[in-house]
Amino acid sequence: MSKKVRVRFAPSPTGGLHLGGVRTVLYNFLFARHNGGDFVLRIEDTDQNRFVAGAEEYIFECLAWCGMKPDESPVAGGPYGPYRQSERKSSYREYAEKLVAGGHAYYAFDTTAELEEMRTIYKTEQNPSPQYDHQLRMKMRNSLTLGEDEVTRLISSGVPYVIRIKMPEQETVHFSDMIRGEVSFNTSTVDDKVLLKHDGMPTYHLAVVVDDYAMKITHAFRGEEWLPSAPVHILLWKYLGWMDDMPQWAHLPLILKPDGNGKLSKRDGDRLGFPVFAMNWTDPRTNDFTQGFRERGFLPEAFVNMLAMLGWNDGSGQEILSMDELIQRFSIDRVHKGGAKFDFEKAKWFNQEWIKKSTPERLKNDVKAILEKNGIVVSDDNYLLSVIGMVKERCTLLPDFTEQSKFFFQTPEIIDTESIRPKWNMDKSVFFKEIQPVLAGLQDYSAASIETAFKDLATARSIKMGELQLPFRIMLVGGKFGPAVFDIAATIGKEETLLRINRALEQLA
Repeated sequence: MSKKVRVRFAPSPTGGLHLGGVRTVLYNFLFARHNGGDFVLRIEDTDQNRFVAGAEEYIFECLAWCGMKPDESPVAGGPYGPYRQSERKSSYREYAEKLVAGGHAYYAFDTTAELEEMRTIYKTEQNPSPQYDHQLRMKMRNSLTLGEDEVTRLISSGVPYVIRIKMPEQETVHFSDMIRGEVSFNTSTVDDKVLLKHDGMPTYHLAVVVDDYAMKITHAFRGEEWLPSAPVHILLWKYLGWMDDMPQWAHLPLILKPDGNGKLSKRDGDRLGFPVFAMNWTDPRTNDFTQGFRERGFLPEAFVNMLAMLGWNDGSGQEILSMDELIQRFSIDRVHKGGAKFDFEKAKWFNQEWIKKSTPERLKNDVKAILEKNGIVVSDDNYLLSVIGMVKERCTLLPDFTEQSKFFFQTPEIIDTESIRPKWNMDKSVFFKEIQPVLAGLQDYSAASIETAFKDLATARSIKMGELQLPFRIMLVGGKFGPAVFDIAATIGKEETLLRINRALEQLA
């Protein structure tokens, strides 16, 4: 019987969540749901120097907004907790010591100054960036070069030390990647990574292996930038005797800058004017603010849909897919090997399509919050639903609803009379004076009745309907935009329509 699929997203609480990180979550989530598995959120907070207050809560809020609720997490709990690495600290030393006992790791007592000296002394043209590796380990202060008694003395007297993996020389490590196929590495190109730090906290390399084993993770998806670390992790699985339990790996392609030249960064977003974080983030240490997709006006459905397509497709050519459809169709073998260029215009297109696709009821709370933020009071939800239905096809981002619908709630402060004047004449002035009592007398004040009244009076005055609709629109809206003009008149009501016509006539006189 095959194992139940278990995947994990293991972020560090060090700042905002880049859209590349959210895509990693998404592919994990889709794979788990498609295969009836578990999605685990594990917080990798072993580097206490980089810990940022509020970052963990931010991660949970991002996932909740995107509709990706973990089955197990520090909040939800679960059978394999705790789900914060800092709370699992005691378990890591046992495995680090086991590696030392097996000859696969060693104690290193080098100070920061000694490490700096090593990088200077052994720097050559052939080796411009010396590393703590198989070539230099025997020149350093560690349990491979010191006598057993000296090692015991140093440890018992409290001298700080780290535990490093002892990378073998000239071995080939290989594994099968679910996206890239067979991948192999020569171990001589990899340095002796630190596994356990001075403070007893594990580094990512040890913690990720120990935790994936303890939490029975079956599949591990991560960014391709982690590929160089793969030989270290594979050897740890091997040395700890867990190879039969090693997850299947998939290294996801990068999200690239719009020009395709390198990985997309926060700096690129700042420079080009688009968000790269899921939600607004203010770094409490520096006060640096970064705008998010949510606050820019993206629907979570659109954000998730756009991210899924950044490096994957189902082969059908269909681009607009709901979360349920993504779950149904997702397969890791359709993830591309190459990086995906980020295109903000395409991202906005996804949002526009989702706004058009959404019901007014779905959009109501978001639109209401935006309008009220801009000083527009919404007192009748049914009226708001009607307005949303009329204008949503004209909106790309949620803040567009303010401009596209405020005239339904407020008399326009400015009327673009300059766009009316070039073709304005006495006949039209008379028409708009005469139409007012006609509209005032309508028992059925509907779009159809208003249009019929306009046509009848226009025919009687020998004026083309097309010449009346633009000035009428500008009178009601303030400018040359908005949905069907007779729908606008019917929605704002008889009294408001007459008030706006009168006001415009005064300005045109």
